[in-house]
Formats: sequence, structure tokens, C-alpha cells
Amino acid sequence: DNQLIFNPGLKENRDYICTVVKDIVSRYDIDGLHIDDYFYPYPNGTRFDDEATFRQYGNGFTDLGDWRRFNVNLLIEQLYKTIHDTKPWVKFGVSPFGIYHNAKNGGVPGSNTNGLQNYDDLYADVLYWINRGWVDYNVPQIYWEIGHKAADYDTLIRWWSGLKTRTPLYIGQDVDRTMKAGQLAQKMIEEREAKRVDGHIFWPAGELLRNNGHVADSLRRIWHRYPALTPPLSKAYTDRPDAVQNLRIAQTDGATRLVWDIAPQDPRTPRKTPMRYVVYRFPLGERRDISRASMIVAITGEPSFQLRDSDLELPYTYVVTAVDRYHNESKPCKPLKLDGRTRYINFRGK
Repeated sequence: DNQLIFNPGLKENRDYICTVVKDIVSRYDIDGLHIDDYFYPYPNGTRFDDEATFRQYGNGFTDLGDWRRFNVNLLIEQLYKTIHDTKPWVKFGVSPFGIYHNAKNGGVPGSNTNGLQNYDDLYADVLYWINRGWVDYNVPQIYWEIGHKAADYDTLIRWWSGLKTRTPLYIGQDVDRTMKAGQLAQKMIEEREAKRVDGHIFWPAGELLRNNGHVADSLRRIWHRYPALTPPLSKAYTDRPDAVQNLRIAQTDGATRLVWDIAPQDPRTPRKTPMRYVVYRFPLGERRDISRASMIVAITGEPSFQLRDSDLELPYTYVVTAVDRYHNESKPCKPLKLDGRTRYINFRGK
């Protein structure tokens, strides 16, 4: 079908893919590397001829399907190790097809669905990768509508969120289908009520940019009104970076800014180096709870934040936290209180 397919049964192909990935991770300052659901080709009537490879590199398997899944497992494990050996903070995620396996077919766990299957048709044993810790997050493509006869959104989100795993689960949502069905609110509520759903990813990004069905307006005004921090993604590294110090106000280039100092960094622990800073603003006298996203006024890569004149006219308390490569957040710094009258209190920590 005019496609060039890398046969996963050949070690040199798996090595080549990982060489490309290592080059990307090494040369670019990326936060993660994400792959879609292309493992073995989608069954479209064209025969994928890998029987000769199976005979030569069968590894003792007698079933072609089991052998193909074995090959994909090898690739996923090698990708995970390649990425983390190169830069441990870079995350590896996968967007598998939305149906793992149809329960009616038996053999392995499955959902009450009647569609194409990861396990059987693409030879992608996603549950095995999750259980082995080879992916940092999972984004099943649950692109169908609530009430779909073959692949009901409700059925699938309950199935995926019912898995007992520590791997973060983000729901892949098809913007066009969701908006045409008028189901954005229903889906967002269900995702937030599900026990093990950690977030969602909208596909494709272009539909958000063109505001299909006013989806971007709805997200901005209702569902994502406030900034959000990326949740910590590492199960192995949970140390917090050190808190910032000496939060104060300074006049620079004619602007009034919040500025702060970074704690001295130990070159032996580069993982704790701050990469971003979160500025929180609380009404004066209110409890300073940094779990409240509505209190975030900025997430910045610079150790300063420009204040508007209006920010100085009301009584606020500011605190700042540091976030490392693993998205671990520090404790808040000593607060800076502005009373709205004398402009600021606690200047330089006094």
C-alpha cells in the first residue's frame, strides 16, 4: 500500500528506531517522547509477509501472534531504556488504540466492545508494558462517542480506569467527534469523576487552534480556567528541589518585579536544579494552600515576575515554589506580604 514498514521482528530495525530516538533525546531539550499506535500494520486486507523472519528469528515461539507481541515488547522495553539511560527525566508515553481486547473473545482481559483490538490486531500488549514499568504514562485513544454501539466511551473509560496500576492514565479524546456529538461536558465530568484518570489529551491540536465547536472557549472559560502544573511523573525520583530564598520586590528597567534567589546548587545532584518557578498570590490573611490552582498567577522559567500597578493596590501575600525536571515541586518560600497601602512589607525578608 505504498508504505515502508520496519519489520519489528528484525533486531536491526529495533536498534535503528532506538538510534533515532537517542539522537532526538540527546540533541534536543525535550520533556518527553511520545509514540502513537503504529506497531504492526493495521489489518486492511493487505498481508504482512513476515513468515520468513518468523522462521529465522522465532525465539522458540510456535504462534505467530505471540511472536509478534514479543517483538513489540522488545521494542518498547528498548525504547524506555534508551530514553532513560540518555536523560532520566525525559518521559516515554504511548497512545495505544482505544480497545485493548474485546471481552467476548476471551483469553486475556477485555472490555465489552466490538472493535479493532490492540492485543489481537496490532500485537501491542499494553497491559504488559504497564505492569513492567516500561511506559511513564498511558493515553488510550478513546475517540468514540458516549453511546457508540461498538466502542462506547463510558464503557472504555471505566475499563481503562479500572486497571490497578500506578502508571498515569490520560484519556485521548477526539475533538471533532466530541464537539459534533455535543458531549464535551459529559466527557469532562466523567474523566474528573473516574478514580484513576489523571488528565486528558485532545487530538488533534489543530482542532483546538481553530476552536472547533467553541471547544477552546469552553476549556478556557469552564474546564481549564486556571494554570496547572504537570504532575510528577517519576516513581523512582521524588526528591523536592530546595525552596527559593529572599523573595522581594525590585525595580528593574522601569518595572516593578518580584525577584527571588535560588538556593546554591550541588553539582552532584543536578536533578534538583530548578527548571521552572510557580508564583502564587493569596488574599492577605487567607490560608496559603499551594494545592489551589486558582492561586497561581504565573509559571515562569525566570527567577522573577513583573507586577502590574493593580497588583500593588490590593493586599496580597505572594509565595514562590521551584519545580525540577521531574516536575517535583519545592516547599513554598517565606511569604512576601503587600498591604496595598505602603506598597510592600517584608522587603528583603525584613
